[in-house]
Amino acid sequence: MKKIPYFNLSRQYNQIGPKLENRIIKTLRSTNYALGPEVEAFEGKFSKFIKSDYCVGVNTGTSAIHLALRAFDIGPGDEIITVSMTFIATIMSISYTGAKPVFVDIDESTQTMNPELIKKKITSRTKAILVVHLYGQCAEMDQIVKIAKHHNLIVIEDSSQAHGAKYKNLNAGSIGDVGTFSFYPGKNLGACGEGGAITTNDKRVFKKIKDLRNWSQPIRYRHTDISYNYRMDGIQASSLIVKLKYLSEWTKKRRSIAKLYQEKIDTEKIKVTLEANNRFHVYHVFSVFSNSSKKLKEYLNINSIGTNNHYPIPVHLQKPYLSLGYTKMDLPLTENLSKLQLSIPIFPEMKISEINHVINIINNFNSKK
Repeated sequence: MKKIPYFNLSRQYNQIGPKLENRIIKTLRSTNYALGPEVEAFEGKFSKFIKSDYCVGVNTGTSAIHLALRAFDIGPGDEIITVSMTFIATIMSISYTGAKPVFVDIDESTQTMNPELIKKKITSRTKAILVVHLYGQCAEMDQIVKIAKHHNLIVIEDSSQAHGAKYKNLNAGSIGDVGTFSFYPGKNLGACGEGGAITTNDKRVFKKIKDLRNWSQPIRYRHTDISYNYRMDGIQASSLIVKLKYLSEWTKKRRSIAKLYQEKIDTEKIKVTLEANNRFHVYHVFSVFSNSSKKLKEYLNINSIGTNNHYPIPVHLQKPYLSLGYTKMDLPLTENLSKLQLSIPIFPEMKISEINHVINIINNFNSKK
């Protein structure tokens, strides 16, 4: 058995390379490189896919969250309730505004925000709840939205790992006030470089975000706000238009791989990712959870199986955020998950033989314990 990578983007390229190249070459020849018709075309197609009224394409998923916060005038002195079990970009985006992240722990079964813990963290300074749809599964949105409405808070969905995920048949990115997406190449929908988007049904928010991404200049060289160069480029939009056509097919394949893992991995000693009720999981990450996760990682790597960790050090224990005063075991489930979690290969182009090999190696590890 040859090496099984954690993720193999070259196989995706081999599948759709000519179509990507044709569309990108047309964009190159058009010389519309910053914003332009391809970005507008992608915004329309992605908005339709998410079932939102509006979409704004930007340069990264980090910029998307930053602009979503700025659209609601969030800044110094404000507090944003969120989770520490996420990639640090989620929290850095809060820091860019000068606001303060306030962490709540996760639900053990879904690894997403525990709504029961939100109310205790709400103060007069709380302005928004920033939800993370982790690993490709939506958080418990009914409760979160209900709490937010009661306390007049904004709900922002970080859907960077959840392209096409659903909560009660509603798409991630269409449930709260604003949805944000990353199109980093390794995402379920990835560009040929960096990219991001914001989705919303609020026309005012849409217009403000659209201004903020491009120097707030309704008339060229006439600027109305402190703003940014967060434009999406035409080449990335071209690549995303091509790839968006395949996303549903790729999601179906990811779900079929996940099903095999769930059915065949011996779960007596190792827990696996599960799909919660009323969710449609898109499995950006497939996690296994083990008290021997480091040894399991070593065993898989020795057997030429690529792995990853999402995420070994929670954000509240990272150096930039130690000044917030959180200590070990302030978020016990988050901290425990970070020690147990291991990501195993899951990408649409995986072969059945590779999937079975991963399963067999994990089960062999279990039998030796």
